[in-house]
Amino acid sequence: MSTAAVSYALRGLHVPVETQTRVRDVADRLGYQVDPIARALASGRTGNVGVLCGSLQDIWQQSVAAALGRELLEHDRHALIVDASNSPELEMQLANQLVDQRVDALIVLWVDPNAKHWPKIARRTVLVSIGDGIPGAATAAEIVFDNDAGVGAALRQLADAGHRRVAVLTPSARNTPDRPAEVAISRVSADLGLRVSFHMSSHELDRAAAVATEALADDDRPTAFFCLADSMAYGVYAAANALGLAIPDDVSVLGYDDHPVSRLLSPPLSNFRWPVDSLVTDAVSRTVRAIDEDKRSRRTLVTPVAQPRGSVSEPRVATRR
Repeated sequence: MSTAAVSYALRGLHVPVETQTRVRDVADRLGYQVDPIARALASGRTGNVGVLCGSLQDIWQQSVAAALGRELLEHDRHALIVDASNSPELEMQLANQLVDQRVDALIVLWVDPNAKHWPKIARRTVLVSIGDGIPGAATAAEIVFDNDAGVGAALRQLADAGHRRVAVLTPSARNTPDRPAEVAISRVSADLGLRVSFHMSSHELDRAAAVATEALADDDRPTAFFCLADSMAYGVYAAANALGLAIPDDVSVLGYDDHPVSRLLSPPLSNFRWPVDSLVTDAVSRTVRAIDEDKRSRRTLVTPVAQPRGSVSEPRVATRR
């Protein structure tokens, strides 16, 4: 057999299963093991794909990262999953470290899509963005969240229920104010006549609860929370419980991830479901195509589906405390 055929057989690619079995049997008898460093030197590829997450304290990102890892294995690639801890500075450092380690591609669920390092990263490796586009960067593929549709539906749901004062919990820091969801919220809330306040929140439960508690302590406290991650919404539930407030009678809560845990809350968290399975399959197939065939892809637009449950209702008559 040719060297190429043996290589394909050992990797489970392009040759019949019977041939793969024969080659692996001979390799086992000879005690042969593939040297990944030698393979990388010969092919110019490491077989590794970086997955850079904005924050792995966000349980939705955890599930997406795990799904990306499983899907990449189906394509004989290995995921190097790292956590930027919601820090733009750490995000830049980790992105450069992964490229220095010669990953074949970098899939990002970014902290700051407008950061200046992305165009440089895109020139050094295959760059795939999940969430929105990265301005000025020659990405190989972009899986774009339709935040206009999602945010519009979420805020209209709250407005139709009678809410006018809405607190938004967001992972964005003051130095990253231009993320697409936040921009859409500002625009849509103005059209609907909503008074919206943004509150930066950690995904960690106690810290999210502290942010929600501070918002609820305002004399003109919000009657509803719109949380851009379900992990933050759990903090609102904790804060409301500690303050003796009932959901949704005293305060309504709306999530944006629809993590399975959210259905177990009391009341279940009203939400928006993103098609994670198809999103991950699409992202990985486009990444592999860009690596193997140097083919760039158009944007894919992903739209969420509303999951109304029991955490949103009409507000009580507001009283100043």
